[in-house]
Amino acid sequence: MASKTSSSTMIASPVPTNATGTTTAQPSFIEGIINEIPLPKWALIAIVVAAGLVCILILICIIKCCCCKKKRKKKEKLNLVNFNGSTTASLVQPDMDDLESGLEDEKRGRLQYSLEYNFRSQEMKVGVKQAADLKAMDSGGTSDPYVIVYLTSDIKKKYETKVYRKMLNPVFNESFTFQIPQAEMSESTLVMQVYDFNRFARHDIIGEVRLPLSNVDLQHVMEQWNELVAASKTEQEHLGEICFSLRYVPTTSKLTVVILEAKKLKKMDSHGLTDPYVKVQLILNKRKWKKKKTSVKKSTLSPYFNEAFVFDVPFSQIQNVDLVIAVWDYDKVTKNEQIGKVFLGCRATGNHLRHWSDMLANPRRPIAQWHSLQSAEEVDNALGLKTHFKLPLPSR
Repeated sequence: MASKTSSSTMIASPVPTNATGTTTAQPSFIEGIINEIPLPKWALIAIVVAAGLVCILILICIIKCCCCKKKRKKKEKLNLVNFNGSTTASLVQPDMDDLESGLEDEKRGRLQYSLEYNFRSQEMKVGVKQAADLKAMDSGGTSDPYVIVYLTSDIKKKYETKVYRKMLNPVFNESFTFQIPQAEMSESTLVMQVYDFNRFARHDIIGEVRLPLSNVDLQHVMEQWNELVAASKTEQEHLGEICFSLRYVPTTSKLTVVILEAKKLKKMDSHGLTDPYVKVQLILNKRKWKKKKTSVKKSTLSPYFNEAFVFDVPFSQIQNVDLVIAVWDYDKVTKNEQIGKVFLGCRATGNHLRHWSDMLANPRRPIAQWHSLQSAEEVDNALGLKTHFKLPLPSR
């Protein structure tokens, strides 16, 4: 009996248990690492949750950036597909027009002014009354506004009001008088520009009001408010117009230039008139060659010349010749001033080239045409003249 008991005891050995009677098991690898960290479990859980949130935020940002890039590329692609022009600037900056139009639509304020014309003295009185809700140009949210007033027919003569410090609603109550004949009213524009004064930097323009005088009823005194708009980028000064005829006879190599008349010339004298004369010059291979000039017409803006000049120009050289027509203002005391000029020839463009081409296409026939004068700098840059000395007449 004793042997049976010992053998059964050896076969079914008892499983070790703890004091409470539960079975103990070997801890896992992760649990072992957690047990080695000297932090409570709630702190470990908080760290894990925070790390998870950071990962989620990074993932959301990556997805959002990718989506934005796709949308931007799609939009640019659509803009280029719908674009029918051929300029490089439009392809490089397809949305520039939208940007500029947005800036132009920006609120700049309002200007109140008055206008009165005296038919007897042929004077126009412009009153700059006040401005309201001007755009703030300074960092402090204010501006130092003043107004410049001028006519496009004589942009050298400008008036300006006093400067009002740190104001967006200044009251000017200043008036200015312009001497302008009634006949010129329809071709001139009144310009009132509001500027922000800066003592140590360039003055910034807030906006402007342009009033074509052709739209004004001169019989009544006008007073009104106008919204300020973005200022024009360039102010093209009107220098005047000139009419002349050209005739070329290939068989005799004679180029005949007839200076007929000019009109609406720029005022060069203090009394509002000009003493004009015309220089006619030939340029061969970008070198000054021959020149002649008309008589001087005293105190007029619309001179009549009807003077002819004949030049010997071989047919072999006609394509290398530039014709320069320049209008000057004569002055006894000071230096003569150049009003404006034009040039014609095979290197010219637009109406100037067409006039020259019509002359060559119709030999022996005088071709007359009006031309608007351009600034001397503009014409000289286009000509690109070389050294200034007379070139001998080329052999025929």
